[in-house]
Amino acid sequence: MNKKIYGLLALFIVAATVLSACGAAATPTAMPATAMPAATTAAMPAATTAPAMPAAGKIALLLPETKTARYEADDLPMFKAELTKDGYDVTNMIYSNANQDASAQQQQAEAALTNGAKVLVLDPVDSAAAAAIADAAKAQNVPVISYDRLITGSANVSYYISFDNVQVGKLQATALMTALSGVTNPTIVMINGSPTDHNALLFKQGAHSVFDPLVTAGKLTIAKEYDTPDWSPDQAQTEMTQALTALNNKVDGVYAANDGTAGGAFAAMKAAGITTFPPLTGQDAQVDGIQRIISGEQYVTIYKAFLPEANAAADLAYDLATGTAVPSTMVTGTTNNGSVDVPSILLTPVAVTKDNVESTVIADGFWKVSDICTADFAAACAAAGVK
Repeated sequence: MNKKIYGLLALFIVAATVLSACGAAATPTAMPATAMPAATTAAMPAATTAPAMPAAGKIALLLPETKTARYEADDLPMFKAELTKDGYDVTNMIYSNANQDASAQQQQAEAALTNGAKVLVLDPVDSAAAAAIADAAKAQNVPVISYDRLITGSANVSYYISFDNVQVGKLQATALMTALSGVTNPTIVMINGSPTDHNALLFKQGAHSVFDPLVTAGKLTIAKEYDTPDWSPDQAQTEMTQALTALNNKVDGVYAANDGTAGGAFAAMKAAGITTFPPLTGQDAQVDGIQRIISGEQYVTIYKAFLPEANAAADLAYDLATGTAVPSTMVTGTTNNGSVDVPSILLTPVAVTKDNVESTVIADGFWKVSDICTADFAAACAAAGVK
């Protein structure tokens, strides 16, 4: 949006006016009163005041955790950079990360409101528990932007910015079944995300919409399925170890909801002595996920371009913090959160396999070739044609 340009123009106008006033606005020590005749002073026109940009209130960004690399590495710096472009002083921003603790996030939100936050951008640890935060913000007339994950059960969510998360699950499941197309009635393990994350429920819903008809038709077996607390890679490794033990290592494919849980599942398979790895899904296009894809250890990840998501959140927060009308073109639809239809900005996810790494995450500048093709993966990159 870069509305700061108008503010800068206004400042230039004021500066020009002051200069044309031949020192009328100078401090007394810079120009004594006797330095200019009284008649001349009286004849000078009064300086005009250009319209000022609205003062921006404090913006609070509350992120959920650090186990998923994206939040600290991508969302936070991108959000701050876009606010800076909009003309916002990010030293006035409030930032907290809850480290997967819903109670801590509640306290962080309360502290932000106490410290004068005028907008909350909240990515909830627990989608249902965060309703209390939205309600508390409403009591102080503070709008809440539900960021990446939907806040459920509250009518006081102002906007929702995310991706089509049911589609994410569909893309993951479809890619896995494509990879297993030559296997009759394949056996898979499902390692879903955190049960307190509404997005994880949507990913799971999307995946089951692909898997369940195949299960009913006798064309697929879901041998084990887990919901992974806190999206923990360590817990995912434990779950996959349990599944491998129960199935005597006979697994044709693994649905993992993100690259962190995929990493845990892969570690379990490696520890179990598996050398020919079954197709494995992921999400977030983390560099380790891309590296596993390049080396044939993971089949797919879902790329969600965090930059437009963070930019949209920052622009929207800036508008709300300055009392500027939000452009109607920003909102692409609504999402029901169990209490109200929340105006939403929903972006499109993309499935990334070895075939399109270059045309997606590298072409977009999300990762550089040097980030992916480190010494350990140089040979795999060369074999895959990534250069």
